[in-house]
Amino acid sequence: MGEHRLAEDSSINGGAPKLENIHKVSLIPLVFLIFYEVSGGPFGIEDSVQAAGPLLAILGFLVFPFVWSIPEALITAEMGTMFPENGGYVVWVSSALGPFWGFQQGWMKWLSGVIDNALYPVLFLDYLKSGVPALGGGLPRVFAVLILTIALTYLNYRGLAIVGWMAVFLGLFSIAPFVLMGLVAIPKLRPARWLVVNWRSVDWNLYLNTLFWNLNYWDSISTLAGEVDNPKKTLPRPFYALILVVVGYLYPLLAGTGAIPLDRESWTDGYFSDVAKILAGVWLRWWVQGASALSNMGMFITEMSSDSYQLLGMAERGMLPEFFGKRSRYGTPLVGILFSASGVLLLSWMTFQEIVAAENFLYCFGMILEFVAFIKLRLSYPNAPHPYKIPLGTVGCILMIIPPTMLICVVLAFATFKVMTVSILAMLVGFILQPCLKQAEKRRIWKFHTNSNLPEFREAEHDISTIESLID
Repeated sequence: MGEHRLAEDSSINGGAPKLENIHKVSLIPLVFLIFYEVSGGPFGIEDSVQAAGPLLAILGFLVFPFVWSIPEALITAEMGTMFPENGGYVVWVSSALGPFWGFQQGWMKWLSGVIDNALYPVLFLDYLKSGVPALGGGLPRVFAVLILTIALTYLNYRGLAIVGWMAVFLGLFSIAPFVLMGLVAIPKLRPARWLVVNWRSVDWNLYLNTLFWNLNYWDSISTLAGEVDNPKKTLPRPFYALILVVVGYLYPLLAGTGAIPLDRESWTDGYFSDVAKILAGVWLRWWVQGASALSNMGMFITEMSSDSYQLLGMAERGMLPEFFGKRSRYGTPLVGILFSASGVLLLSWMTFQEIVAAENFLYCFGMILEFVAFIKLRLSYPNAPHPYKIPLGTVGCILMIIPPTMLICVVLAFATFKVMTVSILAMLVGFILQPCLKQAEKRRIWKFHTNSNLPEFREAEHDISTIESLID
């Protein structure tokens, strides 16, 4: 399960040196952590059929990975191995564009992640409400969200190694009923049903947001790089997680749309449990609902891990007050977990579509900063050593990110006025928050940690030796 680490940083751990056995994340749990950061199974893809029909839904999950997922995963592998520390994309942007934009990246991506995490209690209850109608609303739903959030937050508190191996178990259990559902569907398949599309009634906003939400967040694993066993070699290896994600979407989508007559209005989050009942009976519906519950548990705990370790990494970089870097006796980011859990509870009242649209809007701006930072580091330091390097020149990398950048512009353009307004206001909070934190540091209101062992790129004073020291 990886190596043990002796944590003796008294400033980070609240005063006295402290012995902690922190288990590093090894390859197999890392693959399933990536799987849950991005996907977790086909739960939540149903809206793509409602928005655009079977043909565009199927084509979307075939083409979109080439436009978005592969470029994002490649950039994560290169930059994550170059900066193998907690904080991930915050460190990349800070090193390329300066600490102000690094903080904005951290604020937008953390907020986007917390909004994303608020989806999973919603999805969990949406899948169960067909069997337990009381969970559809009111106090029972409120209490269910609260209990679920507390229980899963505790798992994060107990350690990332536990989260990783639980992700393996949950992943295998969540995939199993869909494998069976696909086999049951084979005699009933009518390929002509896959070709249905009505161009005049396509809801492009819902369609693109559903695809984007289900195939992004490949970069989230970078915020855990400091907890990965030998990240310089391990982070680039699990690219076959992409195959697991894409097949996990297409297989049940082909089975569900090809085996039963199309009713587009029924294809909304939670509908796969009804598809299972139609194809095989109530017993398979309950299995799909149980798999959904466990899958949402997996997505929740992995997203919370990513969000909380990002805050810890920002504290280690001096971007946040030192108390954000405090670890529990299990080595987990205690304050980061509490902040992330609080954000989930505050946002859990939103609907599924509102949550997806809001987090996609913020995520898009964060990805623009990542792309800019990636290209700038490539241009500024073309000969810098990389443990892993995308097998393309700088021009090739620029061409690679043009399609996803265009997609970002389309997703932003389709945002509703309400989502756009709320998201921009949330971004402006970051512009105010960063100078306020700087003043708090200057006036010694809070203590900020400065770790001289964390190298970073600096304009006008950085040279190649700094990068070499980072890699070594």
